[in-house]
Amino acid sequence: MERETNRFILCSADKLDLVKTFECGQCFRWNADENCIYYGVASGHAAKLWRYGEDILIDTDASPEFWHDYFDLDTDYAAISLAFQGGDYLGEAVKYGMGIRILRQDPWEALCSFIISQCNNIKRIKGIVKRLCESFGEPIEFEGKRYFAFPDAAAVAALDEDALSCLRCGYRAPYIMTAAKAVASGELILDELIRTDYVSAKRALLSLNGIGEKVANCVVLFGLRHMEAFPIDVWIKRALKEHFPPDFDPAVLGAYAGLAQQYIFYYARESS
Repeated sequence: MERETNRFILCSADKLDLVKTFECGQCFRWNADENCIYYGVASGHAAKLWRYGEDILIDTDASPEFWHDYFDLDTDYAAISLAFQGGDYLGEAVKYGMGIRILRQDPWEALCSFIISQCNNIKRIKGIVKRLCESFGEPIEFEGKRYFAFPDAAAVAALDEDALSCLRCGYRAPYIMTAAKAVASGELILDELIRTDYVSAKRALLSLNGIGEKVANCVVLFGLRHMEAFPIDVWIKRALKEHFPPDFDPAVLGAYAGLAQQYIFYYARESS
């Protein structure tokens, strides 16, 4: 059965840049058509978003409140960004990336997705995540098309590991199963990690087999809402080496270092 959908203005276009937000490496379930209309699913809710004049419009089966939280729209990123101190390169990255928002993704989806992301490229990550949802997620009918929710941890934990062969995710399959079983059993309670501090949340993730520093920081930032996390991948490592002092410590960027990280990542990748 198709759910009822509503259309409303989500926010102004200067507050949310869809391309920058969805293409900056933090999420894998949003895709644009030839008209730059983005379609996707978040926490079981389907939506399409597009820019119309100076506004961002959305068709969705969820409430405005859900999407305001998902896009963190009550946080003034412009004011926060003005306070970043990191030299000319960071200033250029902030200006270039303005409009990026850190999505408040479902914690389990973020954990599973970033396990899949390790040593991988975005196109392949999206393909694996798509196959995971289509194979094991609940169907969602939206505007005449079928989408799929991200399967919850219990659904994945109940599978035989061989069942994940359809994903073609290679050595990551046992890591996905380990994480799913930890979450499904209550050994790892992700909602509690949102409420705890950044260091404790990261330590809990690092205790899982197959999760290293970079993946843990991505999950903490994009799934657990600890904005001081600063994931370091090849793009960030290169930018830090080429454009920042050798003793630069991302901690000086403060409570929103993760936002600065996304500006640097997007700028480094797009200007390469």
